[in-house]
Amino acid sequence: MKLMIHAKNIDLTPSIQAFIEEKMAMISKFLNKDDRLSETRVEVGKLSKHHKKGLVYYAEINLKIGSKLLRGVNENIDLHTAIDSVRDEIERQIKKFKSKIRDTQRRVKKS
Repeated sequence: MKLMIHAKNIDLTPSIQAFIEEKMAMISKFLNKDDRLSETRVEVGKLSKHHKKGLVYYAEINLKIGSKLLRGVNENIDLHTAIDSVRDEIERQIKKFKSKIRDTQRRVKKS
């Protein structure tokens, strides 16, 4: 899986980058060998430079599997929590996508 990490309105520290890579490695276990050639874009940062309270940080994942694009966005008070939540959302979408493919293949085999 090709992983591209971008930061907006924050500095991308090695600890944040390592945290993102660790979370994305958990997602790769749901992908087939063919799907592992997919492209994943992760963007993390602050919504704006002047916000100090509330949902300040956001994380966004765009996972391209073939011609299908799975996208998750989350805003939170803490950057790590936003990354965890958006990873859970993408994981749910991958499971749904894979089950759709599996069910379609089963219907085709029965016909």
